Amino acid sequence: MVKFSKQLEAQLIPEWKDAFVNYWALKKHVKKVKLARKPKHVPDTNYDFGRSIFDSVRVLAGKISGRSNNGGSNSEIIQVKSKISVGEDGEEEEVEVYETELVQLFSEEDEVKIFFEMLDDELNKVNQFYKTKETEFLERGDILNKQLQILLDLKRVLGDRRRRNLAAKTDGGSSGFISRSNSSFGRSSEYSESQSEYCGSPTDSQTDDVIAALEKNGVNFVNSATRAKTKKGKPQMAMRIDIPATTPTRTIAAVTSMLWEDLVNNPKKGGGEYINRKKIQCAEKMIRGAFVELYRGLGLLKTYSSLNMVAFTKILKKFDKVSNHQASASYLKVVKRSHFISSDKVVRLMDEVESLFTQHFANNERKKAMKFLRPQQLKDSHMVTFFVGLFTGSFVTLFSVYAILAHLSGMFSPGTEIAYMETVYPVFSMFALLSLHLFMYGCNLFMWKSTRINYNFIFEFQPNTALKYRDAFLICTGLMTTVVGAMVIHLILLSTGFSSRQVDLIPGILLLSFLLLLMCPLNIFYRPTRFCFLRIIRNIVCSPFYKIPLLRHIESAACYFLAGSFKTHQYETCKSGKLYRELAYVISFAPYYWRAMQCARRWFDECNVDHLANLGKYVSAMVAAGARLTYARQPTQLWMVIVLVTSLIATVYQLYWDFVKDWGLFNPKSKNPWLRDDLILKNRGIYYGSIALNFVLRVAWVETVMRFNIGMFETRLLDFFLASLEVIRRGHWNYYRLENEHLNNVGKFRAVKTVPLPFRETDSDG
Repeated sequence: MVKFSKQLEAQLIPEWKDAFVNYWALKKHVKKVKLARKPKHVPDTNYDFGRSIFDSVRVLAGKISGRSNNGGSNSEIIQVKSKISVGEDGEEEEVEVYETELVQLFSEEDEVKIFFEMLDDELNKVNQFYKTKETEFLERGDILNKQLQILLDLKRVLGDRRRRNLAAKTDGGSSGFISRSNSSFGRSSEYSESQSEYCGSPTDSQTDDVIAALEKNGVNFVNSATRAKTKKGKPQMAMRIDIPATTPTRTIAAVTSMLWEDLVNNPKKGGGEYINRKKIQCAEKMIRGAFVELYRGLGLLKTYSSLNMVAFTKILKKFDKVSNHQASASYLKVVKRSHFISSDKVVRLMDEVESLFTQHFANNERKKAMKFLRPQQLKDSHMVTFFVGLFTGSFVTLFSVYAILAHLSGMFSPGTEIAYMETVYPVFSMFALLSLHLFMYGCNLFMWKSTRINYNFIFEFQPNTALKYRDAFLICTGLMTTVVGAMVIHLILLSTGFSSRQVDLIPGILLLSFLLLLMCPLNIFYRPTRFCFLRIIRNIVCSPFYKIPLLRHIESAACYFLAGSFKTHQYETCKSGKLYRELAYVISFAPYYWRAMQCARRWFDECNVDHLANLGKYVSAMVAAGARLTYARQPTQLWMVIVLVTSLIATVYQLYWDFVKDWGLFNPKSKNPWLRDDLILKNRGIYYGSIALNFVLRVAWVETVMRFNIGMFETRLLDFFLASLEVIRRGHWNYYRLENEHLNNVGKFRAVKTVPLPFRETDSDG
């Protein structure tokens, strides 16, 4: 049977760990109570003057009280009192604080008193945290109710407008009216003079009622304070809907709309019907996501309440067993009356969220609503583990066969080495590095799960489709088995007399197969993960228009196919051509440019200067990469000095950012010397070793300056080895980066995502 302490550690919410009952500390103190009850054997020749003369009376009283309790007496052993705490400013706070007094004597009175003081502190801590989170979620619920009501009112207004427009078209209304009535929601909707002229006073009254209701709910209107009047005195307004600029279209639209309003002070007109509908759809999606996060937070708070109740029950039973007194019944009555157990606001709000979500976002289909509100995680399959082992064994076997065939066929001999190493080998190396990336990602997933780092929350993965570490290992081993199998087939066909032009199509067929599988629309082979990967690649390439997450061998592979090297075997085309040389700069700059643009976007969104400093890190890396490429083509003394200076600056910049900003280490005031106060891994030596390893892997650029005089095969092998080290460094960096992010969430008790809402709750001041 699993101990409750392990069950609690496995089930508690990682970000709220410090707010849970400290069951382990209480358990240790129960052991102290047990040790205090053991009789102390004192020799007759020695006299212990430190003992109290009342100890024998207390022991006798404890035994009598124990017998009376075991006999069924209802006498109170402890008395728990409550009072209202007083704040620092002298005003009373609505926080109930519990204090326990011992009514009867215990033989180990001091230890028992300390135990109940600790228990009172834990109960007060749990109550305070629960009440704080309950208030937070109740406020979120009120705001979401207002947002939902605004959305329903807007949809009703838009529906009325569409019906009036259709009626106007049917009755032969003027085109001017249609153009004005289709004005943008604008940032949103504008009610023009011609609407009132056509629809009459009853419709105007209904529209004014809806507008008044929207303003009451806190919707911000453009020029609503002055309400610019038309010729006939009718108001003309435009309501703001704040849609986050998370796509290129929204980003450009937000900037142009902002400039248009600043310069012209009037919402742009034209094309309104489509824009209105799209904005309302985006707003509806945002509100739906906020309801899902609210429901998730309420579920976490409910779990928090139940786990703490069980923890109190278990620890009190242990105390009863050790002290031979029945104190749990009296204390558990107080626990059950405390706020975190007696309050039913969370349960009622959960029922309300379920009802609203089912009605407005799931077409009254409860089963469909529950798929959003309670996504089920996929269970681990033993078949995945089986295939991981099968593919691993196949990979080892095929790689051994490949090494033997390459040796027997003389593939790496001076005569055939150059053609193979410059054409076919880079393509297979690209797949090998990709497989290594997947392997390191699988190791990251395994370590994050083992140390209870909530990576799904940090990465915003869906729990029902998130990739598990076994799945990552399955994809990795499957990919490597396929690649090495293709390499074996390539060598066998070459040795049996097939022409190089025919055989060298195999890497292209392999690449095409993987691309088709990656973009396959069928729900097979981890489709959610594949599509998520494509979206991330799209967001990276289109930085900074999207809101914010090996290339050298991809460069060689692209040239291999685009320049037709697999046909001509003129590898000089992909080595000395002018276009290739320029492409090398682009490939080297691209990763740093994308990350720099993401930092710029985050600075634009959050106005945090640290993001500009992070941008500078990638700019320095870009300069250093450009200097090394130039030095490789012009190995002069001047360029070597430039490479050393720029690379040294970039390396120091990157190391500082790794250790201090990304990992949160090098804190001189930390209780763990030069680390940080909170460490997930218990062995501090692992962190010091990781610092040294990251330093060594960061200075691998020294190889580009040393210029070893070695053969073609050794050069390619060294390049592949250095690229593999960089992949390993990134995977190694990932764990500590996410550990630091997780600890930041723990420090702020942040376990639920805050979803931006479309309708502002600010005063309408124009």
